[in-house]
Amino acid sequence: MPVSRRLVIAGAAAAVAVGVGAVGVSAAAAGDRVPEGVRVGGADLSGLSRAEAEARISSALEDDAAAPVDLRADGDRLTLDPAEAGLSVDAAATAERAASAGVLARLRATLGAGRDVEPVVAVDEPALRAAVGALRPAVDRKAAEGSVRFDATPAPVPVLPVTGRALELDAAVDAVADGWLADDVIELPVERDEVRTTQQDVTDAVRETAAPAIAAPVVLDAGGEQLVVPPRAIAAALRVVADDSGRLVPRLDARALHAQVGPGVRGVGVPARSARFDVSSGAPVVVPSRPGTTVSPADLSAAVLGVLTREPPRRAPVALSPAQPRLTTEQAKALGVKEVIGTFTSRHPCCAPRVQNIHRMADIVDGHVVLPGEQFDLNAFVGPRDRARGFVEAPQILEGEFVDRIGGGISQFATTLFNAVFFSGLKDIAHSPHSYYISRYPPGREATLSYPEPDLIFENDSPTGVLIEASYTDTSVTVTFWGTQRFDEVRSVTGPRTRLRDFDTRYVQRDDCTATEGEQGFDIVVTRVFVQDGREVRREPFRTRYKPEPRFICGPPPGGGSAD
Repeated sequence: MPVSRRLVIAGAAAAVAVGVGAVGVSAAAAGDRVPEGVRVGGADLSGLSRAEAEARISSALEDDAAAPVDLRADGDRLTLDPAEAGLSVDAAATAERAASAGVLARLRATLGAGRDVEPVVAVDEPALRAAVGALRPAVDRKAAEGSVRFDATPAPVPVLPVTGRALELDAAVDAVADGWLADDVIELPVERDEVRTTQQDVTDAVRETAAPAIAAPVVLDAGGEQLVVPPRAIAAALRVVADDSGRLVPRLDARALHAQVGPGVRGVGVPARSARFDVSSGAPVVVPSRPGTTVSPADLSAAVLGVLTREPPRRAPVALSPAQPRLTTEQAKALGVKEVIGTFTSRHPCCAPRVQNIHRMADIVDGHVVLPGEQFDLNAFVGPRDRARGFVEAPQILEGEFVDRIGGGISQFATTLFNAVFFSGLKDIAHSPHSYYISRYPPGREATLSYPEPDLIFENDSPTGVLIEASYTDTSVTVTFWGTQRFDEVRSVTGPRTRLRDFDTRYVQRDDCTATEGEQGFDIVVTRVFVQDGREVRREPFRTRYKPEPRFICGPPPGGGSAD
């Protein structure tokens, strides 16, 4: 007999109801236990109590929770320590989530359908934000257009464009919080700053602009005189950079180019001559200045740039401009250079190679005028010491030993200059005493010098100019400062030698060895005392610590063995 559709549906509904009722009875019987088929991080939690599930979750996720977080930012790989970032697994909440299931979920479990539960992540928001923010130096970069620079060879060096980018911090924090333990790699969002130049643009600029620019000298006609600008000078001042439209164009640093071609520039036109002071009569007399003509940095740069990419030979005219002296006659007369404000003489044996270096330094510095408020940097003013400029090899202290170096001995001039500064009452900016005390110098009132450092720098902190007069004999060097006297007297008060330290003996087997007798190390304080209107107005202490100077013996130690 046929069964009606209504009876079939009714029977099926009754069966579901019975099943659901059975599941309800089973759930009531299960109590707090996790349903069958529930997994967290691959660990089966079926039938476990919540406490058991919490323990298993902690164990199962221990390694994953401690592993560095793998991140990507615009293709670059980064990592994050989850503990430092305030990320942890809330095992109790995860167990609660695993045990919580509706009737239908439990019905599916009885039918063999499993359920994967995502771990509940606890986030320390301030710690996570700080940790993600600390990634910024590795992610953020400024956009840079392509360019061409030059190396020391010189040769063109392509500089490829770089797209700028910045980490989007708020979105990155959210991405890490959401993706930890869920994603193998978490992508950090970045904001990109695109550039207009391409790698091909740079390649073209090297071929079409940079390489031709240094292929040959540029010869300039300066009022009938020839000024040659060599390729090396061009390379030192040239860069090929992007203009406002993104096109790569040549740019010359006018001052750098002018400095590179300095000797050539001084050979054209009429050099300007600064006013100077003649003190041969015993009083400063102004020798007038004279204006001149020269090639200005701007005109030089424009002339070279105009023919930079042409085929050689490259020639162009360049204008001569009026050149003013550093110090005009009127300025010199107004400087107040009228009397000796300080002088010092140091002595040395005649005729050693170091004496030539001392004399060369004196010749370079003699006659220079330090303007009010101006600093005088001895190394910067004299420049490197080399044979071409008249310096020779002589002993100097290097890393605690006496060795021969070009320019050795010039510390005698530095010491003489420093003492002239001291007794003139001018401001000491930088000076370095010798590491060992040298008996020909006043203790605590001397200065060593090398290039580029240690240096000697002082400031003319007076309202008038200061003329440096440097003179010498075969056995002495003198530095005298002329200006306007500010103090009745500047005295030196030398304290006792303290913290005496004995020296040792060292044997040196080198051709440039210099034997010494050895000298104790000690501390000393020298005080500069300023006297004005008959009374003391200021004291300035100079504290110096000398190392013990070893007794250097040239040759092998007695009984064999090794020497320095």
